[in-house]
Amino acid sequence: MIASIIGTWVAATLTLAILSFLYRDNPFYKVAEHLYVGISAGFAVVYVWAFDVWPMLVDSFRTHLAEGNRVEAWILIVPAVLGVVMLARTIPKISWISRWPISFTIGIGAGLGLVATIQGYLLPQVSDTLRPLITANNVVLFVGVIATLFYFYFSKEHKGALGVVSRVGIVFIMVAFGASFGYTIMARISLLIGRFYFLLHDWLHIIR
Repeated sequence: MIASIIGTWVAATLTLAILSFLYRDNPFYKVAEHLYVGISAGFAVVYVWAFDVWPMLVDSFRTHLAEGNRVEAWILIVPAVLGVVMLARTIPKISWISRWPISFTIGIGAGLGLVATIQGYLLPQVSDTLRPLITANNVVLFVGVIATLFYFYFSKEHKGALGVVSRVGIVFIMVAFGASFGYTIMARISLLIGRFYFLLHDWLHIIR
C-alpha cells in the first residue's frame, strides 16, 4: 500500500515536471527529462539482455550442446564476437574495428527492410490498385495511385493533361499527409488525456 502511494506521488511529480515545459524550460523539466532518458536506456539494456542475448545466445548455446548439435552451438560465437567487437566504438584507437559488425548489421537491416517493404507495402498496394473498378472506393484508390505516380514523373514538364493529373496527385498527397498528421495529433492527445486522468483520478481522486 505504501509502495503504491509512493509510486503514485513519484509519477505525479514527474508528470507535472514534464508538463511544466509548457510554461518554459526549467530545472524540474530537465531533471524529469534526464530521468526518462536514463531509465529508458537502462530498460532497453535489460530488455535486450533478457529477451535477446540470454535466450537466443546463452540458452541456445546450452541447448544445442545438450542435444549434440555442436556446429549449431559454436556458430553462435560469430554473432557474439560481432556484438563485442561493436563495443570497440567507444575506444578511439581501435574504433575502426567496429565498422565491420556495424556494416554487417546495416547490410542485414537493409536487406530485411527491403523485403518487408516490398511484401508489406508495395505488393498490397499493387494488388489493391488492380481491383475491379466496380465500387467508389476502388475508383478513388486507382485514381489516387495513378495521379500520385504521375506527379513524381519528372521526365516531362507538367503541362496539359499531365499537369492536370499531377495536380490531382498533389491533392491526394496532401490528403494523405493531413490524415497522417491527424492520426499523430490524436495519439498525442490520447496520451495527454491519459496523464490528466492519472493526475485527477489516481493522484488527487477528484474524479471517480
